[in-house]
Amino acid sequence: MCTNIVYEWLKTLQLPQYAESFVDNGYDDLEVCKQIGDPDLDAIGVAVPHHRRRIHEAVRRLKEADETAAGLYFTLEPQP
Repeated sequence: MCTNIVYEWLKTLQLPQYAESFVDNGYDDLEVCKQIGDPDLDAIGVAVPHHRRRIHEAVRRLKEADETAAGLYFTLEPQP
């Protein structure tokens, strides 16, 4: 089983059984997961309606978190 950010995300959604399918279909990063739609869930094999709703809701929250943080940025500068 994969242990990456997508696995951890799916685990919090109580859907870890889809982690391998997500990664196999190229959804190995939350940035990519933000683009998931119904055709993607079909390809991944998420057929259970309430699982699909749970994923769609989580994707919406990920996008909202991005909008909230859109005004924030930082730079990596060496410390003296």
